[in-house]
Amino acid sequence: MIRVAIVGASGYTGVELYRLLVNHPDVDITCVTSRQNAGEPFADVFPSLKGRTDLVCDPVEVDLVAEKSDFVFTALPHQTAMEFVPGLLAAGKKVVDLSADYRLHDAAVYEAWYQAHTSPELLGEAVYGLPELYRQQVREARLVANPGCYPTSVALALAPLLKNGLIDPGSLIIDSKSGTSGAGRSAKVDSLYCEVNEGFKAYGVAKHRHTPEIEQTLSELAGEPVVVNFTPHLLPVNRGILSTCYANLKQKADTAELIDIFAAHYRQEPFVRVHPAGSLPNVAFVRGSNYCDLGLVSDPRTGRVIVVSAIDNLVKGAAGQAVQNMNLMLGLDEAAGLRVVPLFP
Repeated sequence: MIRVAIVGASGYTGVELYRLLVNHPDVDITCVTSRQNAGEPFADVFPSLKGRTDLVCDPVEVDLVAEKSDFVFTALPHQTAMEFVPGLLAAGKKVVDLSADYRLHDAAVYEAWYQAHTSPELLGEAVYGLPELYRQQVREARLVANPGCYPTSVALALAPLLKNGLIDPGSLIIDSKSGTSGAGRSAKVDSLYCEVNEGFKAYGVAKHRHTPEIEQTLSELAGEPVVVNFTPHLLPVNRGILSTCYANLKQKADTAELIDIFAAHYRQEPFVRVHPAGSLPNVAFVRGSNYCDLGLVSDPRTGRVIVVSAIDNLVKGAAGQAVQNMNLMLGLDEAAGLRVVPLFP
């Protein structure tokens, strides 16, 4: 059994990692850390885990985590992660980092959108952990940067079109909506129940920090620099991301033809489901699972294609994808611990 640590376990992503890993056939969760809950039973922090764990939250200390584990998930905020990850690598551990600290290849781009980077030497080594695009690189990595939730939904929606040269990369408009768990577990006025319930709003317009990550991946797929209009919105639901992506087609192609291209592109992917013509994804149908559902419509009137992508932001958008990456890094069954049927209703 592989000893696994979850660093930053007291957030939504941390408990989601535990929920998936507790039934993983090849791992034993031996360490969970939390600065604010150090010394508390983990099941007291998350009563949903009563009877499923006797772990006590450890303080966030590199030497302690390294001693207790073979593999580490760092579910820490950006900037905090970069202070912790180098020590784990120096201790010989493999790491999946769920923060934004190692997703961007260029330190200058990271610093323009976030803050100064204290371990830029690792940016060239870190592998962007989207298995459907970078599976072989993930297998060989010791540090994987788990993608953001919005970028995951967008990259999977557009990869078949960009790789096949079917759309104009300069025409991309991305409209995304996320459940409130995407804002994290800490108390914030904007995510209070009365602020969110019965409301629907855009935020981070033209300045959301996932923008450079989206552009980086789409540029690699297109083989040329890509700049996008990306607008996220806050949904009054707990979980889920729905991204609607618009692009100009370079040549005429009807819906059936494009669906065939998507189906062929993702035929071997265990966690991507392509909807048939006339059916589009719904966040309710992926909730609690590692699936990404894709559907599309070709609009002959405008010459555009509209692709709709649905994921659970806490699973395929975070913890589930992290487990998928761990499985690849350790040579395990890629789907181990992730064969979860979506929750419905």
